[in-house]
Parts: sequence; C-alpha cells; structure tokens
Amino acid sequence: MAEISKVRFVLAVPNLERSTLYYQQVLGMQLEFEAPGWSFLALGAFRLMLGECPDATPALQLGDHSWYGYITVDNAAELYAHYQHTGAEFTQPLADKAWGMREFGIRTIDGHRLMFGQEL
Repeated sequence: MAEISKVRFVLAVPNLERSTLYYQQVLGMQLEFEAPGWSFLALGAFRLMLGECPDATPALQLGDHSWYGYITVDNAAELYAHYQHTGAEFTQPLADKAWGMREFGIRTIDGHRLMFGQEL
C-alpha cells in the first residue's frame, strides 16, 4: 500500500490575515506560500492550510468538533514553555498521561483546539 508522506490540516478561518499572523507569531509556523484566500503554513512535519471563510460557523461554536489534530513532538515541555512565552491559550496544562504521553492542549485565536504530545 502507498505510504503517507505528509499530512496537512485544512481550517476555515474568518479573517485570514489575523489567523496567519497568529499561527506565525504564537505557534511559530512558517508561511510556505499564499494563494487568493489561502495561507499554507508549516512547523516541521506539521502542515496547515488556512482558508478564509468569513461566513462559516465559528470554531468556538463547534464544541468537541473544534478539535482538529494531535501533533507528536520530541520535547513537549520545551514547546509548552515556548507557547507560554508567546501567549498561547491552553486548554490543558502539560501533564504525563497514563497512556504514555506527555501532552498539553491549546485553543487558537479562532477557537480551534489542538493537542501536542511526546511519547514517554
């Protein structure tokens, strides 16, 4: 079977410029390129497409459906400290879990939720 070489999440955001700046300044992602109505960002192997959809239901109104990804990292404590410094909003503090992960959760400027974890 074919191997998956990259995963890219696609998110609807109400204000593309504001959201792109958030992902760059708070989460440390690099802008790969832009197209009309789209921003393509990356942080290591984590890829993201932001599409401007001002009339879409805001992620804050989606409840548990606002979760969109779990990103495995090599040093969750270091990333957590960095995100504390850049002003990320945390939904879960850094903690070691019974399932063998050290993880934390954040909520983006648009209300999307994301988990970061490190295998213990």
